[in-house]
Amino acid sequence: MPTRLADRCLWLRQAIAPHETDAPALKGAVKADICIVGGGYAGLWTALELKRRNPALDVVIVEADICGGGASGRNTGMVLPLWMKFEPLRQLCGDEGALRLCRASASIVGEIGAFCRAHDIDAEIRPDEWLWAATCGPQVGAWRPVMQALARHGEAPFREVSQAELDAIVGARTLRAGAIMGGTATLHPGRLVRGLRKAALDAGVRVFENSPMARLDRKAPAVHTQAGSVAADRVILAMNAWSAALPELRPAILVIASDDAATAPVPDLLRRCRYESGPLVTDSQTFVSGFRSTADGRIVAGVTGGAIGFGGLDGRRFEGRSPRAGDIANAVRRIFPALGEAPLTESWRGPIDRTQSGLPLFGKLPGAPAVLYGFGFSGNGITTTPLAARILASLAEDRVDEWSACGLVRPPIAWLPPEPFRYLGALMVRTAVRRKDRLGLQERKPGPIVRRLAALAPGGIVTTGGLDPTGRTP
Repeated sequence: MPTRLADRCLWLRQAIAPHETDAPALKGAVKADICIVGGGYAGLWTALELKRRNPALDVVIVEADICGGGASGRNTGMVLPLWMKFEPLRQLCGDEGALRLCRASASIVGEIGAFCRAHDIDAEIRPDEWLWAATCGPQVGAWRPVMQALARHGEAPFREVSQAELDAIVGARTLRAGAIMGGTATLHPGRLVRGLRKAALDAGVRVFENSPMARLDRKAPAVHTQAGSVAADRVILAMNAWSAALPELRPAILVIASDDAATAPVPDLLRRCRYESGPLVTDSQTFVSGFRSTADGRIVAGVTGGAIGFGGLDGRRFEGRSPRAGDIANAVRRIFPALGEAPLTESWRGPIDRTQSGLPLFGKLPGAPAVLYGFGFSGNGITTTPLAARILASLAEDRVDEWSACGLVRPPIAWLPPEPFRYLGALMVRTAVRRKDRLGLQERKPGPIVRRLAALAPGGIVTTGGLDPTGRTP
């Protein structure tokens, strides 16, 4: 059937051609070597990695919506290496393991570009710098612990910028301080994920869309939908926030909304503000705000810390226009007042899967060694999912290598209480974080209770501690 455009976000409406049709829904009994549940970045990159390693492998993707209908088609399109997460990576993977993952992530911008050129995907990849900014006194220096830790290992991806440079970037003295990182980029997330879908189909991956998983057989691996099933030697769960549907994974995931918005094309305003291209900008709040420009002259901005999931995941709560467009507009005006002249004409939201550390988890489902999982890509998903593909492919092939043995492979040990205490506790933490961020903008310090509650917030784009319990899957 024709691919639905109504109620999709801007990125997907631009990426889906008018003549496109959905892949067929799963019907009847199907067999495969590997079945991947989830057709976003993680699932598609993993399918392509498996076919690259072994073209004869029969790989099936089962997707509840359309490929890219979740977070992969709804993010802000910022491609950020993992340098800002060096400290939690070091705690999980050791110094050398953390450096290896950070360096591998730094190469992803070029690798995505090469992939898109090879497959004729116009993902609008644009090398940019990333400005990690402070909009108030309490945010100043948020980047320095990361810079100091990396300097001890001879790495210097960041540099602090002068007030004159900040003024030139934002056109007004609205920022208190900041650090710049090169080797980053922006892209069109919808066109990338739809291009990955086409590349997977061209490689012989069988894709079934509009086929939500209704049941998972763990011992003799099989994925069941309402009208069919896939029996496979290995099942890979690449479901992002929808991983919370699995009781084994749910205690390790906090589902929370990310909200984004875009202006109409405003090329004259961008030229006047000298912001036709980069840097992409985020502040240093716990619930981070950020924005970037696009190839067609828009401003796309986003905020985190929105609606919280209850239990598994009722995805309907995360669909449609964002209720936080006003918060997004205020964030843009606070960082770059001149850009605030442009009204936000589009908005959308979606669920993201936060782990306590802000780092993804991979491994074998407890009690089901033929079922693999990978989730927790919030903040750096475009960069980390190609690396996730290597980890999941090595696990699926039972390889013992640098990917299957890395510290990101660990059990989904619970860090959240059961419902309803989990939901109520998350609301309390969210309230505390919002109060802490708001007081910071007023140059005021929160009280001890707010500080303690806010410290429980899971990691996002940047995280320096609060690691979840770790271990290795056998």
